[in-house]
Amino acid sequence: MQATADLSRPPSVSLRAEALRALCASEPACKVTITQTLFEAMQAGRTRLDTAERLTPDPATPLPGRPMRPALIAPVDVPQRSPFTPDGLSMLLHAVAHIEFNAINLALDAVWRFPDMPADYYTDWLKVAHEEAIHFGLLRAHLQSLGHDYGDFAAHNSLWEMCIRTQHDATARMALVPRTMEARGLDATPPMQARLRKVGTPAALRAVEILDVILHDEIGHVAVGNRWYGWLCAQQSIEPLSHYRRLAREHSAPRLKPPFNEPARRAAGFSDAELAAMHQA
Repeated sequence: MQATADLSRPPSVSLRAEALRALCASEPACKVTITQTLFEAMQAGRTRLDTAERLTPDPATPLPGRPMRPALIAPVDVPQRSPFTPDGLSMLLHAVAHIEFNAINLALDAVWRFPDMPADYYTDWLKVAHEEAIHFGLLRAHLQSLGHDYGDFAAHNSLWEMCIRTQHDATARMALVPRTMEARGLDATPPMQARLRKVGTPAALRAVEILDVILHDEIGHVAVGNRWYGWLCAQQSIEPLSHYRRLAREHSAPRLKPPFNEPARRAAGFSDAELAAMHQA
């Protein structure tokens, strides 16, 4: 007798393959929807995880998928304007939205790209992608309320460029993307909020509220990077601090500059030795 399919339960999807599909999506709302739907499916037990699967992206599809706008230019060429002007505030919001859009891609890339990691690694990074998608949505909605949208201003691509440099080494990826590039946001957010409070307009104060959400979640995201960097170093019998220095030199990581948000960095898992080394760099 032929078995009858259980139509009450939606079919499961491959967590890592679907993360790659989300990464390839170029339209921001589509990327967010695929990411959120995948996270909800994982939460409901409707995903399957093959940690050993070697996935191969379609060579005709660029990674990551992104819209035609914003135009990507060198970091030094990105215009700077005061948040005390309406356009300057919108440009600041756009810059942060661009970081969060890239952060969705970075988390999705961590899910699909690196095989043979523990299952928790993949669920950790999908949760990060889910939260980054929420952040992007909050910022985009606020930007739209001010008469602009994502893509209206030029942006730079340095965050994804570090992703490319570390694409063949999970240890380098954990060291230099969440623990370096994204951790800089822990330091930059409080001064940014202080400036916005001085602006004092309802739009600026709403931005402060959104940044509160982002800062809270980003501590957890950096902690995920710290957790898996430590795990990978332990697996390879590598001393984490000296290896980090070598990776930073090898991949031309940006030099860390004070002031550092030490309470946030401690909450994210940075050790006393790591914090001391930052001041000596």
